[in-house]
Amino acid sequence: MEGAREQFQCWPLVQKALGDSHIKATLDLIEGSITVCTTKKTFDPYAVVRARDLIKLLARSVPFEQAVRILEDDMACDIIKIGTLVRTRERFVKRRQRLIGPKGSTLKALELLTNCYVMVQGNTVSALGPFNGLKEVRKVVLDTMKNIHPIYNIKTLMIKRELSKDPELRLQSWERFLPNFRHKNLTKRKEPKKKTTKKEYTPFPPQQPESQIDKELATGEFFLRESVKKRKKMEEIKVKQAEALTKRQEERNRAFIPPKEKPVMKKTNKAPSEAKIDIEAIKAKVRKAKTKKLGAPSVNPVPQTTPAYDKKKKNKG
Repeated sequence: MEGAREQFQCWPLVQKALGDSHIKATLDLIEGSITVCTTKKTFDPYAVVRARDLIKLLARSVPFEQAVRILEDDMACDIIKIGTLVRTRERFVKRRQRLIGPKGSTLKALELLTNCYVMVQGNTVSALGPFNGLKEVRKVVLDTMKNIHPIYNIKTLMIKRELSKDPELRLQSWERFLPNFRHKNLTKRKEPKKKTTKKEYTPFPPQQPESQIDKELATGEFFLRESVKKRKKMEEIKVKQAEALTKRQEERNRAFIPPKEKPVMKKTNKAPSEAKIDIEAIKAKVRKAKTKKLGAPSVNPVPQTTPAYDKKKKNKG
């Protein structure tokens, strides 16, 4: 009743407001309780419920000017508990602050669109207004605590408000106009490599395995003599020994088996391609090679030219 203690200064106003509806309210400071009851002059049976809601809103620190509106006919209140919707305290505080918004802007926009008074206090959200607005407020609050940003719902409410003004669209479906926001889960849980599948549950217990006596009764060995049983066991042992001996012998002989050799591939000389040999071209190559050798005379000798100054000397002489 800490919220009610803060509202004690307006208690005369509460008594006066309830007196108009002929509802008697008593405040017990020793027990810390407030009680409301009807009188002989009370004509509205639902007035007691409205008086109870008024005390609830005052206990949640709602101002008296807003809480007294609950006594009107078309008004209702809704107290939404959000304390148990989120596990960790840090996450709860962040989402609650997201609902309020920077400087209360998100909460103010929600109040304007729903025509409701909304107050976030501790682990509860108090809403006061018409029934349609309270329904939208509850949806926005619960979605916000489920990590869906309130701006998406506010945008949807704004579109609905504009569509309701058009008389032609009132009787039509608005799904084509409303945005479809998909919730993206960024942190996907890693699936295990080995998935174990559970067996189907059956109320009947599993079948018991057959005992040795049951097996002997099924084969008829139970009725044989002891000497015959011993003889059969010895024969089974000898058969097993013979199988083990043959396996051991095969493993020993495996070391003496020569490995398979790969077949030798014979190199086959490729037959020369039957191409026409140009003899004249070969002769020309041989001639060029001879001219390049040192000291070999050139095939077409170049005539020596005498310099001009030698000619002048001969003329003078």
